[in-house]
Amino acid sequence: MPLRHDIRRGALLMLAATALFTVMSVLIKGVSDNIHFIETMFFRSAFALPVMIGLAARRRDWALLRTKRLRGHVVRAFTGTMAQGCSFFALTVLTLADQTALSYTTPLFVTMLSIPVLGEKVGIHRWSAVLLGFAGILVIALGKGAFQGGGMPEGLAAIGMIAAVTQGLWSAITTLLVRSLSATESSATIVLWQSILMTLFTLVALPFVWTTPTLWELLLLVLIGLIGGVAQIMLTEAYASAQVSALGPYSYTSILWSVMLGWLVFADAPTWSTLAGAALIVASGLYILHRELKRSAMRRNT
Repeated sequence: MPLRHDIRRGALLMLAATALFTVMSVLIKGVSDNIHFIETMFFRSAFALPVMIGLAARRRDWALLRTKRLRGHVVRAFTGTMAQGCSFFALTVLTLADQTALSYTTPLFVTMLSIPVLGEKVGIHRWSAVLLGFAGILVIALGKGAFQGGGMPEGLAAIGMIAAVTQGLWSAITTLLVRSLSATESSATIVLWQSILMTLFTLVALPFVWTTPTLWELLLLVLIGLIGGVAQIMLTEAYASAQVSALGPYSYTSILWSVMLGWLVFADAPTWSTLAGAALIVASGLYILHRELKRSAMRRNT
């Protein structure tokens, strides 16, 4: 088992996982012209499973499959599927940098949902950060002309941005569910059941959207699943190595990868609105993280 509170190991794993997730997004966008995003979701989950099962076999720890909270895993997998669906659809109509920047809204929604779900009190500082984050969303949307079609079929850009922001909401709900499951379940068990159940969920819809992929597309779809599985394990190991709060800032490096790879692979040069909006959203997320750390320190000292 990895040592806890090893910030160097955790940071390296987080950076690697973030880079791999961005590469996965590039591949998803690459096949989106011919392959329905739900079909891509199926391959993402199905071919991540061998990686997860291989990890369990290497550890000889089949107890990872045991759970007394199957209902909780089902609900968590459902919300995860909704978040992934919004994300994959957004990738089909938005630039890589725009989709990545808008996905950073998760901490904003976690803050908002913590009031009714966890009964937390959110002060003026965190509310200000939330408003700053949503201002960033508005900057990206207006800069892209999303509400006038943005050069795409009318309304498609706006729908893509709504999907990307909605992903943040579903991801926030998933985050709160994972917090609950983590009280009794290991991270590896949560990830394994996530892959199994999300594969089953997308399998149900697969016959309605299936397009037979070419050999090249099939290779890319398999790679999406394998890369996603490896990145998920790295992310889990990162959180096992260091506190989540310490690793938060490293996850924002995905915007750098997205801008660079979007430019190199799809010739999507970042606009001022994307960069400015992303800066506002990242700043709000980091400030929320700062306030969380401060509140945790105050609770420990009382």
